[in-house]
Amino acid sequence: MTQSAIDGRQFRNVLGQFCTGITVITTFDDAEAPIGFACQSFAALSLDPPLILFCPTKTSRSWAAIEQSGRFCVNVLAEEQRDLCARFGSREPDKFAGAPWHTSPLALPVLDDALATIECTVESVVDGGDHYIVIGRVQALTESTTSGRPLLFYRGQYTAIEPDKTTPAPWRADLEHFLTTTTLDTWL
Repeated sequence: MTQSAIDGRQFRNVLGQFCTGITVITTFDDAEAPIGFACQSFAALSLDPPLILFCPTKTSRSWAAIEQSGRFCVNVLAEEQRDLCARFGSREPDKFAGAPWHTSPLALPVLDDALATIECTVESVVDGGDHYIVIGRVQALTESTTSGRPLLFYRGQYTAIEPDKTTPAPWRADLEHFLTTTTLDTWL
């Protein structure tokens, strides 16, 4: 079967219909300087063991530093952190300049005011075309003590949850029960 060529612009437009959260992935480079990049390609992968994944471009300087160190921190951005996201999504050489951050107990750079942080070690790396698929084993987790809302990206621009949509849906308790009591032999 012959594969038809996929137009790059259409590919981006179609995939832009899927709303994503935005993270900043950070580590220290070999000179112990903090380094990081904005990343939408992030997801939870496994509860047991606790694994996540993200997908950096193969040419990313930040990925090179993460690969070398074998450790990284996922910072989940709040909707107020648009400017921070834009900075980490740029080619700015010192993305941490003016950004509030600190070093975690596991010796990773953590952005202040992130909704959550997930500190990981690199478990494995898989080829993914012009990106890598990086699987990380979770070593530590933190979440914000304030009730912030996530920064989202949809159709090529930032977006947010509607102000009156911050109350959990009534089915949330049922979903939580399902997720915590499901076994390997459960079929959907």
